[in-house]
Amino acid sequence: MKQLTHISLTARMRIALALLWMLLLVLAGWAVSQRLELSGDLRKFMPSARTPEQKLLIDELGEGPGSRLLLIALSGADASVLAAQSTVLRARLAAQPQFELVANGGELGFEAIPEHLRPYRYLLSPTLDAQALDAATLRDELDQRVQDLGSPAAALIEPLLANDPTLETLKLAEAWQPANAPQRRHGVWFDRAGREALLAVQTQAAGFDPTGQAAAVNAIRTAFAAVHGDSGSKLTLSGPGAFSVEIGGRTAREASLIGTLDTLVFIALLWLAYRSWKAPLLGALPLASAGLAGLAAVALAFDGVHGITVAFGFTLIGVAQDYPIHLFSHQRAGLSPWASARMLWPTLGTGVASTCIAYLTFLVSGVDGLEQLAVFTIVGLATAALTTRFVLPALIDPAPRDAADSARLARLWARLARWPRFGAGAFALLALAAAAIVTWAPGPFWQNDLAKLTPVPTAALARDAQLRGELGAPDVRYLIALEARDAEAALQGSERLLPALQQLRATGALAGFDLAARYLPSAAIQRARQARLPDAVALQTALDSALATSPFRGDAFRGFVDDVARAKAAPALTVRDLAGTPLAASVGGLLLERDGHATALVALSGLTDPAAVARVAQQHGARLLDLKQASESLVAAYRERVLWALALAALLLAATVWVALRSPRRVLRVLAPMALTTLLILAVLRGFGVELNLFHLIALILAAGLGLDYALFFDHAGDDRAEQLRTLHAVIVCSLTTLLVFALLASSSIPVLRAIGGTVALGVVFNFVLALLLVRAPIVKTAAETADA
Repeated sequence: MKQLTHISLTARMRIALALLWMLLLVLAGWAVSQRLELSGDLRKFMPSARTPEQKLLIDELGEGPGSRLLLIALSGADASVLAAQSTVLRARLAAQPQFELVANGGELGFEAIPEHLRPYRYLLSPTLDAQALDAATLRDELDQRVQDLGSPAAALIEPLLANDPTLETLKLAEAWQPANAPQRRHGVWFDRAGREALLAVQTQAAGFDPTGQAAAVNAIRTAFAAVHGDSGSKLTLSGPGAFSVEIGGRTAREASLIGTLDTLVFIALLWLAYRSWKAPLLGALPLASAGLAGLAAVALAFDGVHGITVAFGFTLIGVAQDYPIHLFSHQRAGLSPWASARMLWPTLGTGVASTCIAYLTFLVSGVDGLEQLAVFTIVGLATAALTTRFVLPALIDPAPRDAADSARLARLWARLARWPRFGAGAFALLALAAAAIVTWAPGPFWQNDLAKLTPVPTAALARDAQLRGELGAPDVRYLIALEARDAEAALQGSERLLPALQQLRATGALAGFDLAARYLPSAAIQRARQARLPDAVALQTALDSALATSPFRGDAFRGFVDDVARAKAAPALTVRDLAGTPLAASVGGLLLERDGHATALVALSGLTDPAAVARVAQQHGARLLDLKQASESLVAAYRERVLWALALAALLLAATVWVALRSPRRVLRVLAPMALTTLLILAVLRGFGVELNLFHLIALILAAGLGLDYALFFDHAGDDRAEQLRTLHAVIVCSLTTLLVFALLASSSIPVLRAIGGTVALGVVFNFVLALLLVRAPIVKTAAETADA
């Protein structure tokens, strides 16, 4: 490479080298794509949970039933048509592997309980807690069955009779319906108005698996397309998974649009700035190299690359587009591109090193996602800088136009000469005013509510709340948690809590609840019920007595006697025995077994008196968890780590600039615009009532990097008028490209993109102006300019 600096390549050779670079990028892109495994688990961007509430929040958001619940409403046709469609849709979805549970209220009957669990029905049901399975009970039940067989329910009852004359199967199926199940019309769930058929679907994919959730959503839409025909019915799909798919799709569309506009802006501005079609092409090569190098580094260093790392990473390394622009703008006749790159390198290298140091602090954040972001950004920026320094000069025309010869630029610079330079007094006054606004602006300073960051439309959230109310879905904010040494102890504890919950429901403190013990009693309860079951001889004697006055044949219920005998001798049913059954989904979401302990959860709905519920839970050794409060404390903990990382970054950045400049005055002059810009951005955001979130903080780092870059190059120019003009040209092109890109982001409907875009756009404007007012050396006017003045 050193020998290349002394060789002037022909135009054809430069084109060939550029094509070779592009070919290498294509090959590298293919190689990276083979190893790249994208992840969508947002828990990688969360700090380690410290409290039980935070741990439960992370588990529930990712794996809990709430995150995997999709709500379906069918509307726009007659109730009978919608009911038929609901039945067919449920059957289609239940047969697909993407779903653990599909419920529409029509799954009552013998098939509701898997065959191998049917003998356990008397151990799972509370029926015999208050009565014995004796001749009197059996006689009453058989008399009732005779009446049932003469009713419209005969078709449902008849297949159950031989094995289950007491209809315990149906009683259990009814009991296992949601605690506040909606009304049933035509055999399936409907809303209170009777206009919408309702279904509840639980996905196999976790809430943090966007690919799995997208597959589930697509399966539902495909199944509905095959079901609705020309009936005119409509499908409404809601829930976290549906929202994440919608958000992902909208984000991808907006990112694609913004990326396309960004590319067009970059090409247009570089063509206008340098009057050459080569400039956009050559300027993009270091940036493309940076992105691929960053992706490769993260793919090698981590198990999977998070989608947010890719999205934010490419945004944050956008500052790398400035590096070739500085090289282009500082070209001049008589100086080879290699010499120009060598002269710029101390300044460019200082800026790159300082920015990388800022991101280096993320490596000690303890958050996997931030560590990925740090690796991506540091490797990307370093690659862009090194390729600009050691490869790009070989491709540049050695006889360029000199920006210092531009009459238009000279006139602009002359006007800027009239701007008063900022002194220490003006700087202090502006800083104090900004600090005052930041400190005393009304409203909360930090945004801790994650719900306010969602781009889900208000109407969609309201529709989701309405469907949850109709279906009696559990509250997504409150849960009761009962910790125990194992699943059996957790089930026993929740059984002791059950009467108190029933009392709370009776007093209106809550509308409903759901807990694992409703589906799977503790082994202690099951053994007690086994003890109350009669043995085979006693049961047969009681059954013969009941049959004496019944129209049923004497041998009609042998299956029933056999089932009871198996139940009396069987081991207690456990969570593991439910694997592969519909009960596994219900129990698994409410009974968590991890790390040698178990947690029984009570899902609540219609909670109106949290204080009363919290008191009752505490009296029974449990706790009412507020997941909203847990999420806010988690965000606060995350922010605290980021702020400490930023404080460390600021110290390291100042030290780097000191090492490079070795002059207290120059160091202060270079750091001042960046520091004041940060204050001014905060003042503007706070002044307009914006509550700051984590994405504002990340954007402030990017804005600070840009400010340092502008200040370093104005400092590098000194009082050399030609260098001042070249620097002005470079900074104008850099700031315009960056400003337009982030202004587009600021107009996004996605809150995260809007926060980053608005923050960086403000930073570009403030950094540019303050770099001129604080850093530029006094402008030396030409004789002609002096005469004009």
